Amino acid sequence: MRMIDAATIDRVLTRSAMVEALRAGFREAVVTPVRHHHPMRRAGEADAMLLVMPAWSDVSGEIAADAVMGVKIVSVVPGNATRGLASVIGVHVLMSGVTGAPVAVLDGTRLTLWRTAAASALAADFLASPSAERLVMVGAGALAEHLIEAHTAMRPIGEVAIWNRSADKAEALAAKFSGRAFRVRAVDDLDAALGEADIVSAATMSNVPIIRGDRLKPGAHVDLVGGYTPAMREADDAAIARARVFVDTRAGALAEAGDLTQPIAAGVIAAGDVVGELADLCAGRVRGRASGGEITLFKSVGTALEDLVAARLVAKLAAAE
Repeated sequence: MRMIDAATIDRVLTRSAMVEALRAGFREAVVTPVRHHHPMRRAGEADAMLLVMPAWSDVSGEIAADAVMGVKIVSVVPGNATRGLASVIGVHVLMSGVTGAPVAVLDGTRLTLWRTAAASALAADFLASPSAERLVMVGAGALAEHLIEAHTAMRPIGEVAIWNRSADKAEALAAKFSGRAFRVRAVDDLDAALGEADIVSAATMSNVPIIRGDRLKPGAHVDLVGGYTPAMREADDAAIARARVFVDTRAGALAEAGDLTQPIAAGVIAAGDVVGELADLCAGRVRGRASGGEITLFKSVGTALEDLVAARLVAKLAAAE
């Protein structure tokens, strides 16, 4: 059994390889139970969450040689922001889907960053305009850098605007991209930035809507990544109502995502208004962007399928070094 750290994951992966692995993975037969949630009360800070995310290749028919199973154990501790630590920390255990023997233990924190950003870029490949040039990144946490890298790898992005509640964090993130082929700048007027955005990507811990639907221009694509509980919101009702809505998985998003559960409860949209999930897009069962002027929205809460596919890819690439 191999231990695979964050540095190895960064070394062997590329954005395009991760996106294409997920594109194929969402067409595979993989069993992904809805993840286990275990809230943990925290004295003096926001509650934490322990997540257990299993997945395995469906071998009820024929057992393929590359069949795998795995489980990711994740802690989500919002209070870590004051400690200078990532809010999401985890580990992934990858096992053979044939024998059940452990294959590798991977840094789940870094794996999550890579696969989450790749899932957003994969969705945007179906839903954003092919000529999208302006990206607005809402949030400047650990995931924001990966989302910028993934979206710019898949689209001809020429300009990235970063907005964060703490302006100094937006400035610091923008500085990391100095010298790149695309321009990156921190902005303090989010509404103005939204009005110019071809793609809006949000990765925050917000419990109140930040993205105003009336500010979105025709043809925009909205990528919501941050909210992972029914109490969390990144986009307002107007944004949800104006958009054709897609999700990573219906089971997860319709149970966990406040960006959808709250508008559905209020009658803004119905569950049936969700057009499809990533598997539907990858298999061609539903149509992605239907016109140049429509607004599309992708809500991600994460799925263990993404972790399993990412871990398998990393283990294969690391073994080939």
